[in-house]
Amino acid sequence: MTKDSRETAQRNAERNGSVTVVVDIDAAIGYVVAHGDPVERARLSYLRTGQRPDPEIIERIVSTQTEFGGWPASTEGDTPSVDATCFRLNELDDLGGLDGEPVDRALAWLASVQRPDGTWQEDEALAAEAPDWAMPGDPEATLYQTALAGFWLTVAEVELHPHLDVPARYGQALGSSATWLVNQLRPDGTWPSFLAAGWHAAGLLYGQQYFYESARVQLVLGDRLSDMSPADVASMAATLRRVNLGDDWLLQSARKRLAETQRSDGGWDSAEGPIFDVHTTLTVLRACR
Repeated sequence: MTKDSRETAQRNAERNGSVTVVVDIDAAIGYVVAHGDPVERARLSYLRTGQRPDPEIIERIVSTQTEFGGWPASTEGDTPSVDATCFRLNELDDLGGLDGEPVDRALAWLASVQRPDGTWQEDEALAAEAPDWAMPGDPEATLYQTALAGFWLTVAEVELHPHLDVPARYGQALGSSATWLVNQLRPDGTWPSFLAAGWHAAGLLYGQQYFYESARVQLVLGDRLSDMSPADVASMAATLRRVNLGDDWLLQSARKRLAETQRSDGGWDSAEGPIFDVHTTLTVLRACR
């Protein structure tokens, strides 16, 4: 669907009393093909067809894993990072690569660095280079890191061992993190942390059967949807889709918002600069597949 035909369809729908705004998938695919690197194009292929990439693509990611099991925050670093490890698990997920010994090691490392109260924080050695959302000792960063690590521990463990009940290995870790997160929620469903903590927390809480608390967080996210950046909307929708929340009102609203913010070249703006626009576009495709 071209931009002109999409706008014509939208105008016709508005005249008929209904609004049908859809993401131009073909244009998004074209943008990734034109601007993506080999790993990003391999992610596109898997998201479109389920085709696994050449082993060298997975090896490129795995090769930077530390001996401890986590991934470092930078290519020059050797201290594993919670945030970087979750990013790599996300990347492997887009390639159908959440299996095998490297992922098992990553999950074991995440579980090993969980704090006694159920939270996750970055290593103090990373404080000098850590962004706000990963600053060791910061309460807002702790909530975000806990939601993020708990979410990916849930998703990757289910993918890695689908025949096992998740609690068989990491039930205590996930239960303690979910309980801690529930206790951080305010009476109105908001949370004292970054916006992205909300959708990861909603996914973790849903997976741990805190359905009421997850729904409260989702209501807050729905209220904030109109003010979210395209990158945030994409991340939220992809995260909630990943834990099989279904095609509910929030995901439908998110897709509509993504259609409204798609650029004429088929891509979406990243919150971190043009270099990450392809990643944001891939996240939209993951949310809409």
